[in-house]
Amino acid sequence: MNILVLGAGKVGRNIAKNLARQTFDVCIVDVDIERLKSIQEDHDLAIVQGHASSPEVLKKAGANIETVVLAVTNDDEVNIVACQLAKKLFNVSKTICRLSDYTYIENLDALGKDNIDVAISPELEVTQHIVDLINHPGAEQIESFAEGKVKLVSVKAKKDGKLVNRELKSIKSDLPDTDTFVPTIFRKNKPVVPDGSTVIKENDEVYFLSSEENIDKIVNELRDQGDTSSRIMIVGGGRIGLSLAMTLEKNYKVKVLEQDHTKCESIAKDLNKAIVLKGSGSDEELLRSENIENIDVFCALTNDDETNIMSAFLAKKLGAKKTLIILNNYSYINILPKSFVDLPLSPQRMTVSLVMQHLTSVDMPQEVLLKMNSGVEALEGVIHFNNDTKDLFGSKYVLLPLPENSVLGSIYRNGKNIIPSDDLTIERDDHLIVFINGKTDKSQIEKLFKES
Repeated sequence: MNILVLGAGKVGRNIAKNLARQTFDVCIVDVDIERLKSIQEDHDLAIVQGHASSPEVLKKAGANIETVVLAVTNDDEVNIVACQLAKKLFNVSKTICRLSDYTYIENLDALGKDNIDVAISPELEVTQHIVDLINHPGAEQIESFAEGKVKLVSVKAKKDGKLVNRELKSIKSDLPDTDTFVPTIFRKNKPVVPDGSTVIKENDEVYFLSSEENIDKIVNELRDQGDTSSRIMIVGGGRIGLSLAMTLEKNYKVKVLEQDHTKCESIAKDLNKAIVLKGSGSDEELLRSENIENIDVFCALTNDDETNIMSAFLAKKLGAKKTLIILNNYSYINILPKSFVDLPLSPQRMTVSLVMQHLTSVDMPQEVLLKMNSGVEALEGVIHFNNDTKDLFGSKYVLLPLPENSVLGSIYRNGKNIIPSDDLTIERDDHLIVFINGKTDKSQIEKLFKES
């Protein structure tokens, strides 16, 4: 598959690097030749200097009927025009358009029918992740499958957790009426495929699947959740910060810190209950005057990683109960001291996951990288009748032909989340959530989801 990435900013660069490591032929376009050369030094991909919405540049980059265009510059209008030209002039097979302004997403048809096949919004994705984490204290990562009906949750096991130093199967006796499945555990940053006899250890990062209403009681098996949150402080009034404040102000006491005076005024007009303050998240005097010690979750959401890190360090030192930051440089995540940064989030990981699920020809609604460069991911696919599956229907799920290093985590059928069991039979149109724990032949899994 030929992939044309338009824009070599943080989003485009990370997508291109990830795709170049796989079996895709990747070309990336940007006006900054030095930025392009730095990407090409370490990855097998083509580069073209020029404007993303220029017909000549698109032609030079090889846009044709076999091309998938990823328009991911920082400018919504450039992305829209690039997709329109790619479809009309070069009849590309698919256009994926990054849009930060949600009003564009709500009015895609007005931009020309079929010009934009898929609209993605990394900012909205990050916002929703943060909301989920604030609503479920103790969880460190929450991913949604089956249109939100099934949740994959990551929890760091603590010594006060009931399940710590006990076998994993003990959760069934603790919570007999709760269905859950643990497909993978990260122990010392390495994935482990557990079974019922696996003993949970302190600081294990445990991933479990269940319905949303079960999240909090399962989290409590692995750690003390502590008090629910009520006071939120947000540093940065950009798209993510504003979107988060607008979502949270209905149910939480929210304060937003923004250094730019004009932006402060604009934010204040968009918010109803949240308090907007002009200032920096690294201003100790300001944080003290705003009673930082009473803040339940301190969110540093500026575009600058170092600002977010230092703001979180200071907030934690001054008494904030929990700190959450976004980091565009993924390499920072594994070296940050947990004593200062409780929840580091990677827009890069989320955006790559958003894109990957649209680069397959089979019926796979969701694909999530659990951690960048770990080889661990979760796929949701719909099993269809085809040459590879026609003899499977009616047989037991234990006979499902999955490749090495993959495991079936859940089946979503007729509105219900079903944990795999020995006597469960395979039915057409089941949604399967499959976990990959390392190198495997993903094509063997995708055959199950191929439509006839």
